[in-house]
Amino acid sequence: MSETQNLLAEQRRALILDEVRRRGGVRVNELTRRLGVSDMTVRRDLDALARQGVLEKVHGGAVPVMEASTHEPGFEAKSGLELTAKEDIAKAAAALVQPGTAIALSGGTTTFALAHHLLDVPDLTVVTNSVRVADVFHSAQGTAGQRQGAATVVLTGGVRTPSDSLVGPVADRAIGELHFDMLFLGVHGISVQAGLSTPNLAEAETNRRLVGSARRVVVVADHTKWGTVGLSSFAALSQVDTLVTDAGLPEEARAEVSEQLRRLVVAGAPGDVGEPSRSPVPGEAAEMAAGG
Repeated sequence: MSETQNLLAEQRRALILDEVRRRGGVRVNELTRRLGVSDMTVRRDLDALARQGVLEKVHGGAVPVMEASTHEPGFEAKSGLELTAKEDIAKAAAALVQPGTAIALSGGTTTFALAHHLLDVPDLTVVTNSVRVADVFHSAQGTAGQRQGAATVVLTGGVRTPSDSLVGPVADRAIGELHFDMLFLGVHGISVQAGLSTPNLAEAETNRRLVGSARRVVVVADHTKWGTVGLSSFAALSQVDTLVTDAGLPEEARAEVSEQLRRLVVAGAPGDVGEPSRSPVPGEAAEMAAGG
């Protein structure tokens, strides 16, 4: 299958998932008319989405998975999903990082992918509450020895969640005493109404601390996170500077989210959506002129 066909399939499935979540269910014949494809193509798309666990097939159509807002999948369960999208997002997000800056990476499989793309950025200070992210940098140093310009990594400590994030009072205190130039934040769910959300109450509080300690907030989330709402909201979309997502995010969702954010970056697309010439936040221009 060609790259273009793959992209079209991803976009189709994103539209189907958006319809299912907005309307509470769809029928195959409705989708064939709207998308202009065959019944067989729609059924294949529904099969693929059902395998991802994001919808449930029923006779003649599909409905949303009735997942509790407190359900928290483990890291391994999430790591095999949307691999291409996460890789595209990670590359685009890494391009935002300047050498010599202090950044924070939250837990999650997308920030884990991002960490691999930051190994060659010199002189970073990386604050993270993710055991997996910290291990990426530790393993790289162990393989190549202590490289010149290798990142300084600060692991917050805390109580470990199913997604291998560290949360709770220890993590919250550590984060509250730190300040970083940019936060890269993975999320369980994102929507206009609920903002950024998670099923884990302790993680919600830790994420609030991360957002509060960051000069710029960059959310990294693939299209399947759109419309998902966890138990606890921890930030409004208006608190987010940049959302880096993939080309599977439907046009309607892009329009909605662009009204709330300063910038929307669609990884894998010809360009990004949002302000074409954003004014730098205070201090950013000076950092870039100084090379970090």
